[in-house]
Amino acid sequence: MPVSIKPSLSGFFAGSNPAPPLHLGTRYDTAGNFLFEPGNTVVCHLAGGAASEAAVIDVREQMRAMPDADRLAFTTVSSLHMTLFQGIIEHRHRLPYWPQDVPLDTSIDDMTRLYREHLNGFEGRSAFKIKVVDVVPTGLTVAGATDEDVRIMNAWRDALSVPFGYRHPDHDAYVFHITFAYQIRRLDDERASAWRDLFDDCLSLFARQAPVIELRPPAFCSFRDMEHFEELLVLG
Repeated sequence: MPVSIKPSLSGFFAGSNPAPPLHLGTRYDTAGNFLFEPGNTVVCHLAGGAASEAAVIDVREQMRAMPDADRLAFTTVSSLHMTLFQGIIEHRHRLPYWPQDVPLDTSIDDMTRLYREHLNGFEGRSAFKIKVVDVVPTGLTVAGATDEDVRIMNAWRDALSVPFGYRHPDHDAYVFHITFAYQIRRLDDERASAWRDLFDDCLSLFARQAPVIELRPPAFCSFRDMEHFEELLVLG
């Protein structure tokens, strides 16, 4: 691995991370097809028609045009979102990713109906804005645009932990992101500098064209796979 590669990129390359991708075989297959993996979640979709949406899509297309992009399984543009709070998902019927007072064998559909009831009357927190802080082979790392936005996003997460009935182990350290793709195979080390240069250019693009990424209000969603997140209840 070239010494100039950023630490945030090293895990995506074979030399630094020979382990198979975490979700390969359960979330998607080696041909890049997304598999049945139902669940629910709270996300903010991109604001349709906004200049920042165009910038995000532009960066996604530049990544797809890389000659080794066939090592990535890209989700659909319509699915692009930032997860605000992780719900439950198939293959993870266990604590602490599940409320302690609900049987672990409860179906995903029943859990979604239960959470829909729990979220009736939920009082959301204030609106917030985000910015891109890094670009990696699987998408964008984002954060609150200001210290106040960071505080509001954390307040949302704390509030949502009540109706969901749990806090994931990374509740306080969760890294917000917008996923473009999942790795099918690790990238070759020789390609590290090309990807690094692309990501530097993309960060400059965001600084010029979209210093703030506009989002729709948080919404409780259900999904069957990673290609569509159906909004069931807007919480904003």
